Amino acid sequence: MVLATAYAHELPQFGLQVGLTNYAAAYCTGLLLARRALKKLEMDDDYEGNTEATGEDYSVEPSDTRRPFRCLLDVGLLRTTTGNRIFGALKGALDGGLDIPHSDKRFAGFSKDSKQLDAEIHRKYIYGGHVSSYMTTLMEDEPEKFQSHFSKYIKNGLEADGLEELYKKVHAAIRADPTMKKSEKQQPKKHKRYNLKKLTYEERKAKLIERLNALNAAAGVDEDDEEDDE
Repeated sequence: MVLATAYAHELPQFGLQVGLTNYAAAYCTGLLLARRALKKLEMDDDYEGNTEATGEDYSVEPSDTRRPFRCLLDVGLLRTTTGNRIFGALKGALDGGLDIPHSDKRFAGFSKDSKQLDAEIHRKYIYGGHVSSYMTTLMEDEPEKFQSHFSKYIKNGLEADGLEELYKKVHAAIRADPTMKKSEKQQPKKHKRYNLKKLTYEERKAKLIERLNALNAAAGVDEDDEEDDE
């Protein structure tokens, strides 16, 4: 049984029109899933989670009324490399108020040398700082590549120094109302049919006669000639 779902393609409804496949968008999707699930369980008021993403590891604390909703992360066939987007979604779900057993070793910003999570680097990824840095670099060094690579950002009037504020607004919009919105896309009036329509006996009989007549015509045999031969 599916309790709740959340997808990155829903994020435009919360103000994020571009960049739906990066770490920051994965965080937003995880946050959306957590808030949606808790709202459905009527636990969203008891477990607000971490309302300000600082990049530091966070685990929800039990309230006096109900225990936190516990769930397990299933990564499927994804490679569990440090900084993978799935862990961005995990961080968003944790900050959203879900109780998920985890380690901070795979979050963006974890250092193998120091064996610690750099919260500042992690925060940078959560708010799209890595995208912002890349935008600035391309703008200065390769303007043509910047124009093509970030064409959708330019079209939406997004600049490198405005991404953090954008993600903060998206987080706030998700928390304000995480319910699933109805799609504004109109359903097609006529559905495509990929299998043949089942014919009645009379239709099959008429189609067979039509095919026989076509074969006879191709062979140069007239129906009247056939009757004369008989």
